[in-house]
Amino acid sequence: PPLQYGIVLDAGSSHTAMFVYKWPADKENDTGVVSEHSMCDVEGPGISSYSSNPLAAGTSLVHCLNQALRDVPKEKHAGTPLYLGATAGMRLLNIANLQASDAVLSAVAATLKSYPFDFRGAKILSGEEEGVFGWVTANYLLENFIKRGWLGEWIQPQKKTLGAMDFGGASTQITFETRDTIEDPRNEVMLKLYGQVYKVYTHSFLCYGRDQVLKRLLSKLLQAESYRATVPHPCWPTGYHKSLSLSSVYDSPCTEKERPSLALNTTITVVGTGNGSLCALHVSKLFDFTTCSFSRCSFDGIFQPEVSGNFIAFSAFFYTVDFIQTVMGRPVHLPSDLKDAAETICATSWSELLQKAPKLEKRLLDYCAVSTFIYLLTTKGYNFNNHSFPNIAFQKKAGETSIGWALGYMLNLTNMIPAEKPSSHKSMLYNYWVILILLFVVTTLTSLVTAVCLLRRSKSSAI
Repeated sequence: PPLQYGIVLDAGSSHTAMFVYKWPADKENDTGVVSEHSMCDVEGPGISSYSSNPLAAGTSLVHCLNQALRDVPKEKHAGTPLYLGATAGMRLLNIANLQASDAVLSAVAATLKSYPFDFRGAKILSGEEEGVFGWVTANYLLENFIKRGWLGEWIQPQKKTLGAMDFGGASTQITFETRDTIEDPRNEVMLKLYGQVYKVYTHSFLCYGRDQVLKRLLSKLLQAESYRATVPHPCWPTGYHKSLSLSSVYDSPCTEKERPSLALNTTITVVGTGNGSLCALHVSKLFDFTTCSFSRCSFDGIFQPEVSGNFIAFSAFFYTVDFIQTVMGRPVHLPSDLKDAAETICATSWSELLQKAPKLEKRLLDYCAVSTFIYLLTTKGYNFNNHSFPNIAFQKKAGETSIGWALGYMLNLTNMIPAEKPSSHKSMLYNYWVILILLFVVTTLTSLVTAVCLLRRSKSSAI
C-alpha cells in the first residue's frame, strides 16, 4: 500500500534527534501501523545552547533535514507533516532569557520552513505534555490501547497500560495510569483514546535531568568546601581531576540561587575521590523529602499516588542501566543491585574505567553520580521497593521504534488516535483472508473430486 510519512524533531537539552515515521496511507486512523522509518542525530549540542547565536541553531539541523529529503520519497514531501518540539533545555532558556528563547525558536522555524515539507510549527512542550506523550508512545507501540486481530478486526486487548519514566538532560518525567485520587489537579490528565477513558498521573521535575543534576551536585560540593582552590568530588573516580570555571556551573536557572559572590571566571580544581557512600550522601541533598501538604508525596512537596503495574524507563535510565549490565557486568533486578552497582562504579579508578569502556570516555566520569541518582530517585523519590522495582523494564525501543515523546506528539497532532471506538469495519486484510479461505476450500474440493474420479477410473479399469 502507498505510504504516508511524518517528521518530528525532538529538540532536547543536550542534543536534537530527528525521527521519520511511516504508515499505510489508507489507514490514517489505525493503530499499530505507525513505525520508525529512519532517524538522525543532529551533531552538536541542543538548540538551547545557541542562545547567543540563534541562527546557528537553525543551521545545525540542515544535515538531518537533508537526510529527510532523501528518506521521504520526493512526491510525498509536500504532504509530509514536519514538527519540532523542544523540551526542558528550552524551558530553562525561556525562564532565563525569554528574548533569546524566542530568537532560537524563530531561527529554527525559518530553517524548517525553507524545506518542502508541510511545516506545522516549532514549540516548547510543557513537562506534562512531554510525560504524557512518552506514555502514549510506549503504550501505542506495545499495542496496549488497541490491536488488529488475525482477521483484520479491531481488538481492545484488555491489557493494563504501562507507566513511563523519562530521564533527559534537564528534566525527568513519571507518568502512569492510576485508580487512586489524584490530589493535585495539576498532575491529573484524562485521556479518551479509542473510546476508553484513562486517568493518568504525570509530573515533570525540571532541573532533575542528567546534566542539570550533575551541575547542581557540583554546586553543592563547591558550597560545602567554601569554593576553595581544590575541591574533592566523591562521585568522580580516583585518578581524575579537572579545572573548571564557576561560570560553567552557574550558567543555569537550576543553580543560580546558589551562585556565590565570587567572580564567575574563578577557576577551581575538582579532584575525584571515588567514595560511594559519601557520593550518595551529597546526591540525596538534591531532593527535599521534608515538605508535603498532601497525604503522600514523592519529593519537593509533589503529590504522587502509589506506583502500580509495569513501567518502562527510557532515555538516560536505559543508557545508565545498560552501562551497569554490559560494561560492569552487573544484573539489575532489585534496588539493592542498583545500589551495589553504583558503589562498585564509584570505587573503580579512572584508569580502570577507561580500560573497560574507552569509547565512552566523555560519559565515564559521571556514571557513579548518575547511577546513585537513579537509585535514590526510584526508591526514595518514587517509592519503588523490592516488590515493584522488578516491574521496571529499562528499554530504549519497542520493536524497531524509539520510545520517547516524539511519536505520541505526532499521533496527537495528526489526530491519528481517535477518541471514539473505531468502527468495527474489517480492513483490506479481512477481504484477503476471505479470498484465501475460499481459494483453499475450492482447491481442496477440486482435489477431492479429482482423487475420487481417479480412484473410480482405476477401479473400473481393474475390473
